[in-house]
This record gives sequence, C-alpha cells and structure tokens, in this order.
Amino acid sequence: MHDVDTAEAHLNSPSYRLAALDQDFLLGDSMRGVRFQLEYAKPEEHLRTWGIRSTIVAFGSARVRENGPGQHPFWYNEARKFGAIASERGGALKPVNGIRDNVIATGGGPGLMEAANRGAHDVGAPSIGFNITLPHEQEPNRYSTPDLTFRFHYFAMRKMHLAMRANALVVFPGGFGTLDELFELLTLRQTGKAPPLPIVLFDKKYWRSIIKFDVLLEHGMVSESDRKLVHFADTAENVWSTLIDNGLITHHT
Repeated sequence: MHDVDTAEAHLNSPSYRLAALDQDFLLGDSMRGVRFQLEYAKPEEHLRTWGIRSTIVAFGSARVRENGPGQHPFWYNEARKFGAIASERGGALKPVNGIRDNVIATGGGPGLMEAANRGAHDVGAPSIGFNITLPHEQEPNRYSTPDLTFRFHYFAMRKMHLAMRANALVVFPGGFGTLDELFELLTLRQTGKAPPLPIVLFDKKYWRSIIKFDVLLEHGMVSESDRKLVHFADTAENVWSTLIDNGLITHHT
C-alpha cells in the first residue's frame, strides 16, 4: 500500500510533469526568457509560411471611430483608403515567387488600426494584426487576416515584430500608445539601429500641434538630419506618393 501511495505521489508531483506541459513552470519567473523567445518564434513561423518579407506599419488611435466626432470619420476613411492603396500597389496583394512585400501591419486593435486592416481587406489582401493583452482587453479587429493576427504579452516583443520587417511607417493621429511607437521607430532610425525607411505622419496640423519638432531643433535636442526623418501628408494618396518619393520600393506585378 505504501508503494502505491508513493507511486501516486510521484505521478501527482509538479516536478514530474513534462516541462513543456507544465503551465506553472512555463509561466514562472525563471522561464521569462523562454516566453520572450516563444513570442518571437510563433509569429515568425506564420509570417514565413505566408511569404511575408516586408511590411508597411500603420499606427493610430484605438479610440477613433468611423462615425465618431470631429475629424474621426475623415481620419478613419483615409486610413482605410491608405490600407487599400498600399495593398494594391505595394506587393501584398499578389506574391512574386511566393514573396509578399509591403503588407499592412497594425497593432491589431480597433480605431485607426482597424481602418488600415480594413482597407487591405477591401481589396482582398492579407494584413497583419500584432495585438497585445491589456488590463482592459483589446480584442482583435475583424479585418486583419485571422492567420496573421497575433496576441502578445510583452510590449517589447510586439514592438520588435512591428519594427523588424518595416519598409515604411505611417502614423495616423493618436495618443500615448501611438506616440510611444512613433518615437521608438524614430530613435531606431536616429541611432542607425533600423535601416532607412520613410516615416509619414498623417494630418500635418494635428501632429504639428502636439509635437514641436522645430523647437527640438531650435534647442539642439535633435539635428537637422533627425528632423528630416519625418514627413507629413494630408490624404491617403499623398501618403503613398510621399512614401514612394522617399524610397519605398514596390515589388508588385
């Protein structure tokens, strides 16, 4: 009887669980680095399966609504138009030798992220949603491609995936989260940690009212070359032409 009890105790002991199936172990502090690695590897595998070589990253507020107040409808509709334009002209719609370029990638949430994914969806192109678990759950929008919609725990790994394939960055009006992502990419460009890529802010009046780029330059906080990292556009078509004028390469046929 004692041997039976001992055997059951062994089988029921947490230490006897297979490591790969032990949630308590995998979610413990010692496995934090492994969880980082998993959040890198899983999206990477899916993106590789779809042949996605590069993206156009579109940021913007989750709070903007298609029928919202003020400028919200205009911002939403232009972000949607841009998602369609970029997907049709950039290489996302039709892969070349199994490779897709300039695929729309967003933070996967509602608002202007939804609008950009929706534009890609409108023309039948795939698009990516890099979603994040938040205290007030951010649900994925309905327009990102299901097999290319990912859920992250770590902001750092989400940012890495957003940045590492970006051929261009388009930033629609937004708040703290949008500013965080914008300055992340600007810092990577300023320091040479990211390759050259055009950065376009949509709605010059909005962005110049909240970020005084010229004041940063005046006080010597940035250089003239840093200041020139940022471009402005006020329509979806103008965003696209500004990207092309500043080096975006397309691979569509």
